[in-house]
Amino acid sequence: MKRLALLIPLAAFLLVGAFFAIGLTRDPTRIPSVLIDHPLPEFSLSSIEGVDDGGLAAQDLKGDVVLLNVFASWCVSCRIEHPFLKKLADSGEARIYGLDWKDKPGDGAAWLARLGNPYERIGDDADGRVAIDLGVTGAPETFIIDQEGRVRYKYIGPITPEVWMETLAPKIEELKEGK
Repeated sequence: MKRLALLIPLAAFLLVGAFFAIGLTRDPTRIPSVLIDHPLPEFSLSSIEGVDDGGLAAQDLKGDVVLLNVFASWCVSCRIEHPFLKKLADSGEARIYGLDWKDKPGDGAAWLARLGNPYERIGDDADGRVAIDLGVTGAPETFIIDQEGRVRYKYIGPITPEVWMETLAPKIEELKEGK
């Protein structure tokens, strides 16, 4: 009986360890979104403090295939992807809109003043309500939105030239061609 009592905690530990090991093999950028092929949730956000661009509403993202990028000044990975987003916006390859997530007033504008602003419009999601509606799990996250305002793809993590060429650009091209 004593041996059985000693084996139960060991078995529980091994079971938990097995689940943990399986979890480590999964790609965190492949978290599915329940919004895929559904309309964006309705929202209307004011501009971030220090940028007078009229803010951002779900309606602004209709009419063309666009990227909605969730960023924050405190986000280290956002800093990594930012130069590429700026280059992408400057080239005209993609229309990019921003959602400034849980930033303190003025921080997002100061960050963009230092690094450049790749966004056509930016919404201030200081309380994180819109991000919750979008199912955001962390920054950066980028959504491809089609002409009708439907979410077609969600990418978690910084956009790099490789991610752009291998994943996002082909999906945008398919949507523009109507496939």
